Amino acid sequence: MSTDSAEVLRLPGAVIPEGCRSWDAEQAGRWARGLPPSWVPVRARTSVFVALPVVAAAGAGLLHGSAGVPAWAAALVALNVVWLVLRPEAALVLVPFAVAVVSTLGDLAWPVRLGLTAALVGVWVAVGLRLAARKRQRAAGLEAAGGVSAEVPRAPGGGGGRAERGTFLLWSGLVTVVAGGALYATAGLWDLAEDRQVVPAAGWCLAGLGLTVLFSAVSARRRAVGLRRAPVPVLRVLVRENGDVETEVFAADDLAALRPLFTVSTIEVDGRADDETEDESEDDDDDDDESLRELISRIDDERAGPLREAVLYGTPYDGAEVVFLAAADKAGEPPVVEASVGPVRPVTALAHRWRARTERGKALREARQEELRGAAAAVVVAERTGRKDAAGVRKWRAGWADWVAVGLVLLFLPVYWEDSGWWRYGYGLVATLLAALLLPRRIAWRVTADHEGLWFNGLSGPRHLAWDHVRAVECEGARLRIHSRQASFEEWRVASPRWPWLETRFGLLHPYERTVAEITAMWRDPEARPAGLADERERGRALWPIGIVIGVVGAAAVILLP
Repeated sequence: MSTDSAEVLRLPGAVIPEGCRSWDAEQAGRWARGLPPSWVPVRARTSVFVALPVVAAAGAGLLHGSAGVPAWAAALVALNVVWLVLRPEAALVLVPFAVAVVSTLGDLAWPVRLGLTAALVGVWVAVGLRLAARKRQRAAGLEAAGGVSAEVPRAPGGGGGRAERGTFLLWSGLVTVVAGGALYATAGLWDLAEDRQVVPAAGWCLAGLGLTVLFSAVSARRRAVGLRRAPVPVLRVLVRENGDVETEVFAADDLAALRPLFTVSTIEVDGRADDETEDESEDDDDDDDESLRELISRIDDERAGPLREAVLYGTPYDGAEVVFLAAADKAGEPPVVEASVGPVRPVTALAHRWRARTERGKALREARQEELRGAAAAVVVAERTGRKDAAGVRKWRAGWADWVAVGLVLLFLPVYWEDSGWWRYGYGLVATLLAALLLPRRIAWRVTADHEGLWFNGLSGPRHLAWDHVRAVECEGARLRIHSRQASFEEWRVASPRWPWLETRFGLLHPYERTVAEITAMWRDPEARPAGLADERERGRALWPIGIVIGVVGAAAVILLP
């Protein structure tokens, strides 16, 4: 996103603490240079957060089942891949014990022992460098603040309105520990011998993950309470919300938002008092609904929010808790207090270069796709405006992209048939019900355009949307969406896989992009619309018979096939 100083939403001078310094590019650069080497993992994508526990559980099961390492010891070794990224403090303490386990327990061949020991030592070195970098970042942040401190502000209105930091993590950790214990206790009930060998280690690993989450909850609560116990360092910065709904923090003089320093997940502190009137509450609910719709639209479009001036409360470093007093998203509204609900994660130079390269590639792909969409729309306009007999309707229907999506799902059926036990029938019938409800529109959707508007087929029958009621026609990533101005008309959308680099490489236009271009051309130009009206057959038939067939066939396969 490119912006200039005129686009920065500024804070009123009266709310900025006296003597508060601006965190300028020079000071921010000194802070960024305190980061650990680029090979040390400081931040990770959401997919990595999801994958790490799975990798840890699989590794623990392999060590226990194949190498004879005790279940608890296998979990201790495998969980270091999680602690390396999420909880370096735990890895720093527990890696020596894991090395002792690898060196003495189990039937591991010496090359495996040596390799695991080397990997664990590498983890220990990496987390040591990362924790040392935190001290440098904290010192650089304190130096930038220049000794100026202030108490963390409360939300306007003085109400509580917000659960204490770490509450969700606390309950999640407790549930995970209990689930791990239950899994370990029921290891002997599994049907296959291989499962009985792997499950104990998986149970220990799950319990270890729960303890890790509990440790995160306690650490987050302690740091959040520390922010409010006494005045903390303050700095003037610029912030904005990125497409991942995280708050990006920039130097105060980085008016073009070129180099984010760190990201942190935040939530606006609700300061409404308990005795708020009902009318005020309803007005706030309406504002919240509008803000939520705007947020969802921005996430779908992968757009960043406006650049805002803010006061940062707390010393910024990897893993820190912070609070912002920031200008509101809309000019003229009072400042808002935003508290972190996750740790500070620095944006490394490598991550910044990767993101910049990704954004450049995305811009090039978008430009190319826009050319192709424009060409498709021009063809439609030329066809419709140049024909004297343009009385027919125009139809778009499911094609190869939708069938490929269904085919990819069907590839998992062989995995399902390998399972046994009563749960196979349970989740098999649930999957069949979902398929009966979702697959008909996935494989047989149709949109018909006539002179008055658009017709959409569905399970219960066709729906109509007049041209004047169309609000937007969008192809966002893998989804084709058509929005309505009518509250009674639910958003219509379908989705299919996409490979943008292939489309760019061969100059292809995805069917959804072509559909959006053609419908948009008709929506904006009445002359390009069909002159005739769709009859009952052209509007599309109800799809529920297809759903019944899918449900009957699926249920029969689950119950009757071996």
